[in-house]
Amino acid sequence: MLQNIILVTALNLNKINIVKKSIFIKDKINNFKNRLINVDGDKSLSIRFIIFSSLAKGKSSAKNLLMSEDVISAINCIKKLGIKVQISKSKCNVFGKGLGGYRYKKNLLLDAGNSGTTARLLSATLIDTKNTITITGDNSLRKRDMLRIIKPLSKMGVKLKSKNGKLPLTIFKSNKINPIKYFENLGSAQCKSAVMIAGLKTPGKTFLKCVPSRNHTELMFKNVLKIPVKIKNIKNFDQIQIDGLKEFNSFNYKIPGDISSAAFFIVLTLLSEDSSLKIKQVNINSSRIGIIKIFNMMGANIKFTNQSIYKGEPVADIFVRSNNKLNSINLNPKLNSSAIDEFLLIFLVAAFSNGVSTFKKLGELNKKESKRLDWGYKILKMIGIKVKKIKNHGIKIYGNPNFIIKKKIVIKDFLKDHRVFMVSVITALTKGGEWKIYDPDSIKTSFPNFLDIIAKLGGKIN
Repeated sequence: MLQNIILVTALNLNKINIVKKSIFIKDKINNFKNRLINVDGDKSLSIRFIIFSSLAKGKSSAKNLLMSEDVISAINCIKKLGIKVQISKSKCNVFGKGLGGYRYKKNLLLDAGNSGTTARLLSATLIDTKNTITITGDNSLRKRDMLRIIKPLSKMGVKLKSKNGKLPLTIFKSNKINPIKYFENLGSAQCKSAVMIAGLKTPGKTFLKCVPSRNHTELMFKNVLKIPVKIKNIKNFDQIQIDGLKEFNSFNYKIPGDISSAAFFIVLTLLSEDSSLKIKQVNINSSRIGIIKIFNMMGANIKFTNQSIYKGEPVADIFVRSNNKLNSINLNPKLNSSAIDEFLLIFLVAAFSNGVSTFKKLGELNKKESKRLDWGYKILKMIGIKVKKIKNHGIKIYGNPNFIIKKKIVIKDFLKDHRVFMVSVITALTKGGEWKIYDPDSIKTSFPNFLDIIAKLGGKIN
């Protein structure tokens, strides 16, 4: 009962802070110097903690767990699977029952909300189900591709039914689950993680050959869960071997700040005048800091200080200052996967840099919560930046560092994509104009404190 009350309270607090259907911004943010902020816990690690701890044996604890709607969806799902969860102000406890410990009623329906990570990774934990179970999500998530996990899970012998490769996804009792050899060629960390988790529940050895992508699951397997896993990089591919049916014990974990959340304040600082900012203790995993590498290639000089390694994950403070002399970039697509969630911000910085920037092989962006490649083009076009599409997978941006917005802008109908909302706020605060931006509650999926931090830095939002 207590954890139910706490979860509801957390959501209600967000509703108190955000009660409007839209916000208005008409003033640029004033300069801020040597400010210090913390951002919310890493969403990818928070959801993985919830799922992995539910499969562990015993009580696992996490500090700085992100209390966003996506993480709460993951929590509510494992609770329906018979896992006890306790949440207090300082930590979250999950009482796992081992690899085969889920207990639930027949024909159970799990709602992953807006969380693709929850839907895809949780599907893999259920391949040994004894009862039919269905996973669904909100309107946005039901439009997203699930074939990337359906294909490998089906190859393992899992019986599945989907709606044209999308949610709802029903998983049936399977007679026999087999280990597989699978080539993951999309660069999808969620697909890779799903196969790795499924491998835990499969007798024998599961082999993966992967296009490199985020490696949080590999790091947690090796450094936190102590699961037997072999990882090699051969000819620009990651090769992973999982030994199945190996139980693992409970664990404690402190979740660092989310680089995807920090990225909005990095850009706010870069594009503001005479400002500087330090963001404390952020996860700087090499598979996640593409945005930092890209900005520094453009001349930003963003620095890491106070660096350390925590259970395999590199953590640091990030220091950034204003820069009005950034240069364009012809981006090598090899960097795409390490910045895949930040490209709306990268497009924005390119729009106010010197020269013409080109970005290619980004079709994956249109498979996110909204069609983000299309939205990047649309927002820049809307504010008056010259921009061209490169077929259906890229964008060319003609930068103008002196450009100031002097018109009214309305942002709506973006499927409540939190990143579209937040990049619109950053654009308004740094480049002017009169903005009406709908669906502020969208930030609750990933970054509930976003507007609070904006206000602390002096941003005026009505």
